[in-house]
Amino acid sequence: MFYHGINREYVYHSYPILSPRRRVAEKKEDQLTDRMHLIEQFGLEPVHLLEASEEYTKEQCIKACLRFGDSVFAFTSLPDPLWQLSRHEVGVPVLDLRNCQQIYLLQEDPELRQLFPHKRIQVL
Repeated sequence: MFYHGINREYVYHSYPILSPRRRVAEKKEDQLTDRMHLIEQFGLEPVHLLEASEEYTKEQCIKACLRFGDSVFAFTSLPDPLWQLSRHEVGVPVLDLRNCQQIYLLQEDPELRQLFPHKRIQVL
Protein backbone atom coordinates (compact mmCIF):
# COMPACT_ATOMS: atom_id res chain seq x y z
CA MET A 1 0.00 0.00 0.00
CA PHE A 2 0.99 3.60 -0.59
CA TYR A 3 0.09 6.48 1.74
CA HIS A 4 -0.16 10.23 1.21
CA GLY A 5 -0.60 12.71 4.06
CA ILE A 6 -2.36 16.00 3.37
CA ASN A 7 -4.39 18.68 5.13
CA ARG A 8 -8.08 18.46 4.26
CA GLU A 9 -8.16 22.10 3.15
CA TYR A 10 -5.88 21.17 0.22
CA VAL A 11 -8.12 18.23 -0.64
CA TYR A 12 -11.10 20.59 -0.93
CA HIS A 13 -9.03 23.07 -2.97
CA SER A 14 -7.44 20.52 -5.33
CA TYR A 15 -10.07 17.75 -5.57
CA PRO A 16 -9.87 15.37 -7.36
CA ILE A 17 -6.30 15.67 -8.70
CA LEU A 18 -3.25 16.55 -6.61
CA SER A 19 -0.42 18.24 -8.45
CA PRO A 20 2.50 20.03 -6.73
CA ARG A 21 2.50 22.66 -9.48
CA ARG A 22 -0.79 24.08 -8.19
CA ARG A 23 0.76 25.23 -4.90
CA VAL A 24 4.16 26.59 -5.96
CA ALA A 25 3.32 30.16 -4.86
CA GLU A 26 2.61 28.93 -1.31
CA LYS A 27 5.96 27.20 -0.81
CA LYS A 28 8.64 28.38 1.60
CA GLU A 29 12.25 28.89 0.55
CA ASP A 30 13.46 25.44 1.69
CA GLN A 31 10.51 23.80 -0.09
CA LEU A 32 11.34 25.70 -3.28
CA THR A 33 14.95 24.49 -3.05
CA ASP A 34 13.73 20.89 -2.68
CA ARG A 35 11.36 21.45 -5.59
CA MET A 36 14.16 22.66 -7.86
CA HIS A 37 16.31 19.66 -6.92
CA LEU A 38 13.46 17.28 -7.82
CA ILE A 39 12.82 19.09 -11.10
CA GLU A 40 16.50 18.76 -12.00
CA GLN A 41 16.44 15.08 -11.10
CA PHE A 42 13.05 14.00 -12.53
CA GLY A 43 11.94 16.85 -14.78
CA LEU A 44 9.09 17.74 -12.42
CA GLU A 45 8.16 17.82 -8.75
CA PRO A 46 6.33 14.58 -7.92
CA VAL A 47 3.58 13.93 -5.39
CA HIS A 48 5.23 12.05 -2.51
CA LEU A 49 3.86 8.85 -0.98
CA LEU A 50 5.18 6.36 1.55
CA GLU A 51 5.22 2.69 0.65
CA ALA A 52 4.45 0.09 3.31
CA SER A 53 6.58 -3.03 3.53
CA GLU A 54 7.55 -5.67 6.06
CA GLU A 55 10.19 -3.32 7.45
CA TYR A 56 8.08 -0.15 7.23
CA THR A 57 4.57 -0.98 8.38
CA LYS A 58 1.21 0.53 7.56
CA GLU A 59 1.11 2.05 11.04
CA GLN A 60 4.52 3.67 10.57
CA CYS A 61 3.44 5.07 7.19
CA ILE A 62 0.24 6.55 8.59
CA LYS A 63 2.03 8.06 11.59
CA ALA A 64 4.67 9.62 9.32
CA CYS A 65 2.03 10.92 6.89
CA LEU A 66 0.17 12.62 9.72
CA ARG A 67 3.18 14.92 10.15
CA PHE A 68 2.23 16.39 6.75
CA GLY A 69 -1.51 16.72 7.29
CA ASP A 70 -4.63 15.68 9.13
CA SER A 71 -5.72 13.18 6.47
CA VAL A 72 -4.03 10.14 4.96
CA PHE A 73 -5.08 8.62 1.65
CA ALA A 74 -4.17 4.96 1.05
CA PHE A 75 -3.72 3.46 -2.42
CA THR A 76 -3.24 -0.16 -3.47
CA SER A 77 -1.49 0.86 -6.68
CA LEU A 78 -0.18 3.97 -8.40
CA PRO A 79 -0.02 5.05 -12.04
CA ASP A 80 3.20 5.06 -14.05
CA PRO A 81 5.63 6.68 -14.08
CA LEU A 82 6.60 5.95 -10.51
CA TRP A 83 9.91 7.13 -9.07
CA GLN A 84 11.74 5.78 -6.03
CA LEU A 85 12.59 8.95 -4.08
CA SER A 86 14.08 7.29 -1.01
CA ARG A 87 14.03 3.93 0.73
CA HIS A 88 10.33 4.16 1.70
CA GLU A 89 9.17 7.05 -0.46
CA VAL A 90 7.88 7.07 -4.03
CA GLY A 91 6.64 9.82 -6.29
CA VAL A 92 4.14 10.22 -9.12
CA PRO A 93 3.51 13.23 -11.39
CA VAL A 94 -0.11 13.62 -10.24
CA LEU A 95 -2.37 11.74 -7.86
CA ASP A 96 -6.08 11.11 -8.42
CA LEU A 97 -7.62 10.95 -4.96
CA ARG A 98 -10.69 9.17 -6.33
CA ASN A 99 -8.49 6.08 -6.78
CA CYS A 100 -7.74 5.73 -3.08
CA GLN A 101 -8.66 2.56 -1.23
CA GLN A 102 -9.13 4.09 2.21
CA ILE A 103 -8.91 7.42 4.02
CA TYR A 104 -7.67 7.95 7.58
CA LEU A 105 -8.72 11.11 9.45
CA LEU A 106 -7.82 12.63 12.79
CA GLN A 107 -11.42 13.79 13.23
CA GLU A 108 -14.77 13.21 11.59
CA ASP A 109 -15.42 15.29 8.46
CA PRO A 110 -18.86 15.23 6.80
CA GLU A 111 -17.63 17.28 3.80
CA LEU A 112 -14.89 14.76 3.05
CA ARG A 113 -17.42 11.93 3.35
CA GLN A 114 -19.52 13.69 0.71
CA LEU A 115 -16.53 13.92 -1.64
CA PHE A 116 -15.74 10.22 -1.12
CA PRO A 117 -19.11 8.53 -0.42
CA HIS A 118 -18.00 5.04 -1.48
CA LYS A 119 -14.59 5.01 0.23
CA ARG A 120 -13.77 3.51 3.60
CA ILE A 121 -13.02 6.34 6.00
CA GLN A 122 -11.54 5.60 9.40
CA VAL A 123 -11.24 8.18 12.17
CA LEU A 124 -8.10 7.52 14.19
